[in-house]
Order: sequence, then C-alpha cells, then structure tokens
Amino acid sequence: MDAATVKTLLESHLEDCEVQVQGEGNHYDITAVGALFDGLRPVKKQQLVYAALSDHIADGSIHAVNIRTFTPAEWQAQG
Repeated sequence: MDAATVKTLLESHLEDCEVQVQGEGNHYDITAVGALFDGLRPVKKQQLVYAALSDHIADGSIHAVNIRTFTPAEWQAQG
C-alpha cells in the first residue's frame, strides 16, 4: 500500500475532508481537516480515521499511523 492509496481510502470514508498522507511501506503520517470533526473529542476524531483503515490495519498492510485531525477553524489557526 502506498500513501496515495491511503489518501484515496480516507477521502472515500471521511466526507468533505481534506487529507494529507505521508509515509511509505506500512507506516503513515495522516493529517485530516474537515467540519465532521466539529464538537468531537480527540479520541472520537481518531476513531473516525481508524475506522476507515481498520481492515488494512487488521491485515497488516498498515502497521502504524500518526493521526492529526483538525476542524477547518483549527487548521486555519495552525497557520
């Protein structure tokens, strides 16, 4: 699995979300920005991302992920 495939997978599961994926092999850094994260606790935000990847984590094609999630307002505040 490559970063582009992971990005496509996430974008198909996280509606109206902008996703950036970096990494190779089975380790990826994921940044997701979307209004769907509004009002959610950090754990719930990460669960949404993990849910999109769960089958690939289970089969070992993805081993490790570093997830950062933001609402559009939080992303703008990051600069």
